[in-house]
Amino acid sequence: MFNTIKNAWRIPDLRKKILFTLVIVVVFRFGSVLPVPFLDASSLASLMQSAGENSALGYINMLTGGAFTYASLFAMGITPYINSSIIMQLLTVAIPYLERLSKEGEAGQKKIGTITRYVTVVLGLIQGVAYYVYLRGNGIVKYTVGFGGFFVGTVIVLCFTAGTALIMWMGEQINDKGVGNGISVILFAGIVARLPVTFGRVWDYFRLGMESPSTVGHFMVLAPLFIVLFLGVIWVIVFMNEAERRVPVQYAKRVVGRKMYGGQSTYLPIKVAMSGVMPVIFASSILFIPQFIHFFVQPEGGFWAAFFNAFEQTGWVYIVLYFLMILVFAYFYMSIQYNPLEMANNLRQNNGAIPGIRPGKPTADFIRKILSKVTLIGALFLAFVALVPIIYTKVTGMAGLSLGGTSVIIIVGVALDTVKQLESQMMMRHYKGFLD
Repeated sequence: MFNTIKNAWRIPDLRKKILFTLVIVVVFRFGSVLPVPFLDASSLASLMQSAGENSALGYINMLTGGAFTYASLFAMGITPYINSSIIMQLLTVAIPYLERLSKEGEAGQKKIGTITRYVTVVLGLIQGVAYYVYLRGNGIVKYTVGFGGFFVGTVIVLCFTAGTALIMWMGEQINDKGVGNGISVILFAGIVARLPVTFGRVWDYFRLGMESPSTVGHFMVLAPLFIVLFLGVIWVIVFMNEAERRVPVQYAKRVVGRKMYGGQSTYLPIKVAMSGVMPVIFASSILFIPQFIHFFVQPEGGFWAAFFNAFEQTGWVYIVLYFLMILVFAYFYMSIQYNPLEMANNLRQNNGAIPGIRPGKPTADFIRKILSKVTLIGALFLAFVALVPIIYTKVTGMAGLSLGGTSVIIIVGVALDTVKQLESQMMMRHYKGFLD
């Protein structure tokens, strides 16, 4: 990976793209610590500290790279755009108009992209209002003489909404002039910015084990174990991202004029992690809703208090539901991306067949069975990566170390995807045509 970056740096065009991407990341990090006006910074810091890393606030703060803690310009982060993209993917299946647009090629994708941007701004506005109400209820908002409450609230909400739109614009600029997927790069930058905090806590636990005789056997083992587990999860993610099930395909020979075509053997690649991190994001977004409601409804006791407590990120109910929803959304995402009947028809139209399987419906059934098995393996992999940090935190009691499996998948996935894009662009620039 480092050799790829070093070789790409030597090419002037790619060097400009890399520098442009780094500038956007720096601007994003600057906006993540630029607070909006009319907020009490000290009261906000104490409120976020009391909320804890394993709460819904901690989850949002991790995705925004700490911007949520400071109630900064980019406090909403990229989550409104992610949620908007999820909504549009679901609606594309349910609404015929959007389904037609998705099949119209580049023009249809541009229209869907425009709708996604509008939905992102609306979601950013809604989340900004909710966050302002939460801050005002906890006494974080400062009312200055000469400015009414309506004016102060409007300024704060508009700052949050403008930050959402600006992040979305910066992501699109990376897509056009930089390297990698813009939204993924910004999300990657926010998550990486929290890594020093996580490893700083690991060191604190290790130091606590050395200084306290009563906990020396506990934390002296668990703190290094977290590092080993973290590196092991990264290895598993890299291995599964490259894993694929290859279905052999044989093309029949055919004569056109005096030339013979076909006759070669190839394979149909089906990636094990075909859905990427999307099932984890879908599941976590839905399970976040009860925690989000809990911000505004604070029951003293009884059924509702127990209900909301069950959805805490370290609760067993949350863990079980998280696991099941990852499996469900993995199969849902597979059903959207792959159509076994269409794949079988394409093979038959191109005189291709799977050895030992008859063309038509038997081929479609065979591909469907393989997709089902591969999806199950990929979903179990995603569930393992997503739940291991949460279970580790719950069992060991080492609070503040639940670096979500979603975050690790995003970090590794974005890094691998960016390196592959650099390699493809270098290959394209060094490709010699038939005239050379």
